[in-house]
Amino acid sequence: MGQESLDEWVADSGDGHPDRCLSFTVSGPWGHFRRVEGNVVKQTYRIIPRTTVAGLLAAVLGIERDGYYDLFASGSSAIAIEPVRAIRTLNMPMNTLSTASGNLQSLNGPGKISVKLPNPTALRQQHNYEVLVEPAYRVDVWLAETARYRELREMLESGKSHYVPSLGLSEHLAEIEYHGEFDVETVSENERIEVDSAVPNAVDDVVLRAGTRCQVEESPAFMRADSGGRTTTEFTTYAYNPDAQPLVIDGIDTVAVDGRNVVFV
Repeated sequence: MGQESLDEWVADSGDGHPDRCLSFTVSGPWGHFRRVEGNVVKQTYRIIPRTTVAGLLAAVLGIERDGYYDLFASGSSAIAIEPVRAIRTLNMPMNTLSTASGNLQSLNGPGKISVKLPNPTALRQQHNYEVLVEPAYRVDVWLAETARYRELREMLESGKSHYVPSLGLSEHLAEIEYHGEFDVETVSENERIEVDSAVPNAVDDVVLRAGTRCQVEESPAFMRADSGGRTTTEFTTYAYNPDAQPLVIDGIDTVAVDGRNVVFV
């Protein structure tokens, strides 16, 4: 496919959403997306945060930490997230060692390549982690940067990744199933409709139905690099069904991807 043709395929439609997008499912036996607010129990977001999706795709592309924020910035990317399994959690106690610089020790002496690791003789600290059980999310993504979009498509098609993908914590390894590249079609403008994805910034537009559960959470959406590493610049509030079923939404623009109704952010 020529560059001009590819540009046409991934260009924004002018309706606030892209013409086409890539779609995949990320899943694993465990997941943990640490909530920003502190607690004795290290709680997890139920919906994989947009910033975590960006980090996951940066790992696929081989982009270094703090080097991908502009690529996934607002206006330069679009992401829709759909839970495809009922969301379940449990509390799991874990014994941990401090990774603060004062608690690390070098394995090699001066003048040699040195690797610093936590002191194995130090006392462990036990923390309770709230973890997701068998989480799975269908993700639709578009990137404005054509070269990166094409590279991501090639990596997903070949089933390759520069870094090992995970669902939050590095020990929660993930699998990525690529579904393909699909047209993005407008199906609703200010109409009542069932939406399969989590719905961003539209809590007041959810139409509650008997027997249908709806939960809400706010999670990081966009970040920028700074002198201290990175800073969250914007949060998104998601409404979602923890049973991985659609929600009825009234009065927001919805699009169709591969026969599913989703909302991008």
